[in-house]
Amino acid sequence: MQPLIDYARTFGRRPEEFARLAEGQSPQVLFITCSDSRVVPALITGARPGELFELRTAGNIVPPHDSQHPTSEAATIEYAIEVLGVRDIVVCGHSHCGAVGALVRGDDLTAVPAVRDWLAGAPRPVGAAEDPEVAEGVQCHALTQLLRLRSYPCVERRTAEGTLGLHAWYYEVHTGAVRTHRSETDTFEAL
Repeated sequence: MQPLIDYARTFGRRPEEFARLAEGQSPQVLFITCSDSRVVPALITGARPGELFELRTAGNIVPPHDSQHPTSEAATIEYAIEVLGVRDIVVCGHSHCGAVGALVRGDDLTAVPAVRDWLAGAPRPVGAAEDPEVAEGVQCHALTQLLRLRSYPCVERRTAEGTLGLHAWYYEVHTGAVRTHRSETDTFEAL
């Protein structure tokens, strides 16, 4: 913890670099990814403060749209689209994902009931249970989350208008490589 505290103490000593951020934000992309500490959206994309709007959840899960019981995730998605006017949404899964790995393997999660219940809302992705990278499972899972996004009225409207692009990415934590889903070939290929 001490190195984090030390850095935070010096971080705010450059007010001129941050003054413009007080004027507001205008990110072009909503980046939905896992809470995993090895996945750092700004590092992966090179984004500066104010350029990415992030939604991080265990397993980069997008809950189904439910107007009667809104979630924090739904509020973030709606705000990004309706207020900030993002033009693209990226759902970025990653190799060695514990959440997706648990889904693929059908792990017993009774010791972590909140995690169990959160993951229970996600369909079990296809993939090899013995693969430590869970590559196929993560890629399948990212595509499933894109489908869920399409059920949100604001996403459905903006994609129909052609003003919102949806993208599935796969990040390899062990190499730093990023792949994107190509609908023409239904494969994940290097960016």
